[in-house]
Amino acid sequence: MPKLLLLEAMGNTAEYVLDAARDLKVEVIVVTHEDVHEDWYSPAVKRKIEENGKLVFTDFSDSEGALRQLTELARAEDVGGVVACWEFLTPLVARLTADLGLPGNDPSRAISCRNKRIMARAFAEHGVPAPTTVTPRTLEEAYDLVEAAGLSYPVVVKPAEQSGSWGVSVVHSDEELATAFAAAQSHLFQMPHGIPLDPHVIVQEYIGGTEFSIETVAVRGVVTPLFPYDKFTTGGARRAEFGHTVPAELDDASVDTLQRAAVSAAQALGVTDGIAHIELKLLADGTTRVIELGARLPGDHIVALMRQARGIDEARIYVQVALGLEPSLTATANTAAGIRFLTPSRGGVLRSVSGIGNAGAVALSRLTVQPGGSVRAPGDNDARVGYVILHADTAAEVNAAAAEVLADVTVEVA
Repeated sequence: MPKLLLLEAMGNTAEYVLDAARDLKVEVIVVTHEDVHEDWYSPAVKRKIEENGKLVFTDFSDSEGALRQLTELARAEDVGGVVACWEFLTPLVARLTADLGLPGNDPSRAISCRNKRIMARAFAEHGVPAPTTVTPRTLEEAYDLVEAAGLSYPVVVKPAEQSGSWGVSVVHSDEELATAFAAAQSHLFQMPHGIPLDPHVIVQEYIGGTEFSIETVAVRGVVTPLFPYDKFTTGGARRAEFGHTVPAELDDASVDTLQRAAVSAAQALGVTDGIAHIELKLLADGTTRVIELGARLPGDHIVALMRQARGIDEARIYVQVALGLEPSLTATANTAAGIRFLTPSRGGVLRSVSGIGNAGAVALSRLTVQPGGSVRAPGDNDARVGYVILHADTAAEVNAAAAEVLADVTVEVA
């Protein structure tokens, strides 16, 4: 039986990867930390690991020690592929696969898929259409670099290394820039593993237009784009994601523009084997700007949406590419699916969520915080208390149904 090394299964893609491996008759060796497994893993993920694999514990905050330990483990177990379900470990995956001679991305450029400061430089060097970006270490340097680059407000401020829209702000003045800069630098270790993060801050040209996401699949250096889908974010100073619809309803020219930009971004960052998740904006003049790329599966249950709407199983593809197998990228369905996240109007203790309903396009609804649990104030993806998945014949129908659901839902917080 082939063996797959999976680094950290606490992300919301882990269940999909574990299911895909089981269906492919692949044994999974999950690597995590003992405390993380105990405190962060859901009962469902723990059960899936027990049924089709085993656990190994390591210290990911010591990347060199983890690399040595996991290289020895992979050789002893005759591992045939390595993946990660937590994007902070994708550079480690690239180093491991290179050392083991397995399919993987360019280890010399893998950090550029995780660190937005290095990513911006790579995009500029390879002519990838992207926002003008400066990368200061201090607030004083930020003011100087913004002026030197000819940037004007509004600008986007975010950490060099974070995820989930954490620390992302749109600012309109020097005073707001100071506040946003401090917030972006407030967490320099990624928990729960304590991985040190780049202290630089990203300050970018604000790009208008409409935001989309897209995945590419790379097999032995050949990069193929899938189709773009809608990404919905909140307005105002903080930009959290509140939903997605698969696929986006776009004309052929717009689809081609987004796909070409996605492929160029993946190639610029050395994505040669595996899936890359790219976020872009399409402007009114028909051009696009690549916002960022992650060398990973998409989160937010997009794997389920893609499978439901188009019959494409990205988790299965991810496992197949890692093992050197040829994946199928052919769509077998022609419908649409969407997800909308439920958030409170303020932080506090969740009392109830009501009004979701079960009729029409609603395929699934789930609370991720139970009544009595603490909830964060809205502002990033950690404020979510649940989600609704919808399925219909077209994206327009999904979006209309989603709007009705969100209008009827009440999240009560004490």
